Amino acid sequence: MSEHEFDLVVLGGGSGGYAAALRARELGSTVALIEKDKLGGTCLHRGCVPTKALLHTAEIADEVRTAGKYGIEAALQGVDIQGVNSFREGIISSKFKGLQGLVRARGVEVVAGEGRLTSENTVAVGSETYRGKNVVLATGSYSKSLPGLEIGGRIITSEQALALTEIPKRVIVLGGGVIGVEFASVWNSWGADVTIVEGFDHLVPNEELSISKYLERIYKQRGIKQHLGVRFKQATQTATGVTVALEDGTSLDADYLLVAVGRGPVTQGMGFEEVGVTLDRGFVPVDATLQTSVAGVYAVGDIVPGLQLAHRAYQQGIFVAEQIAGLNPIPIADVNVPKVTYCEPQVFSVGLTEAKAKAEFGEDQVSAYEYNLAGNAKSSILGTGGFVKLVRRVDGPIVGVHGIGGRLGELVGEAQLIVNWEAYPEDVAQLIHAHPTQTETIGEAALYLAGKPLHAI
Repeated sequence: MSEHEFDLVVLGGGSGGYAAALRARELGSTVALIEKDKLGGTCLHRGCVPTKALLHTAEIADEVRTAGKYGIEAALQGVDIQGVNSFREGIISSKFKGLQGLVRARGVEVVAGEGRLTSENTVAVGSETYRGKNVVLATGSYSKSLPGLEIGGRIITSEQALALTEIPKRVIVLGGGVIGVEFASVWNSWGADVTIVEGFDHLVPNEELSISKYLERIYKQRGIKQHLGVRFKQATQTATGVTVALEDGTSLDADYLLVAVGRGPVTQGMGFEEVGVTLDRGFVPVDATLQTSVAGVYAVGDIVPGLQLAHRAYQQGIFVAEQIAGLNPIPIADVNVPKVTYCEPQVFSVGLTEAKAKAEFGEDQVSAYEYNLAGNAKSSILGTGGFVKLVRRVDGPIVGVHGIGGRLGELVGEAQLIVNWEAYPEDVAQLIHAHPTQTETIGEAALYLAGKPLHAI
């Protein structure tokens, strides 16, 4: 066994891990980045990137299907799943090669193998030991299931769904959160019969209630069936299909059951607890600087309680590298991390919902306004409905920006600047939003809250 000395050892090469490694190298540290699979982790290979590639093909299918109303003569002859998969894999391959080149050019030493934390400053990979002045845990997450619901055959998670070489004729989606509604959107656009089962009363239950209700209405119009507020009981499968029983007595049949009930932290059997790192239901609690219960050991990304988003992991990885370097970086609270759900219509949000704002500041200390996309020329051109909602403290800053509509996820950039910089509606109202663009919706809502509405009543 031989030892290798570094300033920083990072266990996990996903979004948070490689972000920490790259920023640490920029700041002059030597870095070992340990990854048992491929750089980029779940996001690049099994999550964000491939699913969004599929959603783009779904958008194209819908555009072709409705081309006639725009005066374009076109007909959707079908979806070539092999061609779709080739497109998806091409995107992943290109980004993977680019990431490999970037990490190599920055001078990060990538160690291929399964790492195990063996002390507060060492990680073992096989017979080799990597010692760092600090260690970052970034081991990512896995697709969860429910007790008694075994994954296999016709019962699949998002990983197996991405690898399908056929388009299901009928599919049941267990879970109405981000993963569930995105896959439901894709399969529906490809022509499948889709049913969503969600134990909560609404789809995307963490979003504004009005957004959830609007999405449910649009999904119903698209033909996506929904069983909301009812719990899953059991599933049985054959070689050709699956039957799902719900607690209200409903029985559903389909070709596949997609289990989309969230993701769990990958922390078991990796030496964390033996070294003294506290775990809570498998997650790694951290302090305000993202340090674990063991001094010098930090954690980032999906294993840290809270939002499981690649861009949150990027930010945390950068934060830790700067914290170790003594730069005193500013943390971003989870509530102010931008979120986008890329179904059709898209959903985005930053900051507090109206209900949470009222709970925090008081019923009479919060005002809000929804600007309907019907008043936005660009949205009418695109053929989408929906709305943008601003939530503000009375005589205070905007504390939440939310929206739903076709292609509306691109507004999340301006929205997160508004919320994180604590802008007042009066600040945003005096800015110019190019016409015709969907960004005007934020400007219009701000004008209304500032007391000088233009295209709003």
